[in-house]
Amino acid sequence: MPADRFSTATRLRALGSQLGSQAAERVYRAQSRRVRAPRRHRLTGRAALLALVVCSLVVALAYPMRQYVSQRSEIADQRRQAEQAREQVRKLREERARWSDPAYVEQQARLHLHFVRPGETGYTVVDGTADAERPTDQRPADRPWYQNLWDGVDTADESR
Repeated sequence: MPADRFSTATRLRALGSQLGSQAAERVYRAQSRRVRAPRRHRLTGRAALLALVVCSLVVALAYPMRQYVSQRSEIADQRRQAEQAREQVRKLREERARWSDPAYVEQQARLHLHFVRPGETGYTVVDGTADAERPTDQRPADRPWYQNLWDGVDTADESR
């Protein structure tokens, strides 16, 4: 049984019961003769190899992980765009279904083109303002068709 395996106190107890105080003195003297160097934490070969393997794995996996994360975000963006496209297709199908209804077509013609049914009398109220005083925030699509027609004639007449 090697003596270094047990602590000094354990050895003293074992020797004290067998040999007495002389043995204890010898143990203390032997302990004091040994020069205790401070324990340094040295990097063993196994620990260095393990550190090298871990660093290699981190370096080897860094780029694929970055690619994986960026691809996942791109997939999420594509899914969101696909959902928006599906929503837009749904709205366009609803609008197409409305336009296939003759009552809706008639309503839109009356509203935007100022059409009237036979036997009805259509009225256009002119507010008396000159063309130059017309609000400029009205786009051609927001004005009645005949106003756009007369604006085109006026513009062609002015260019001569």
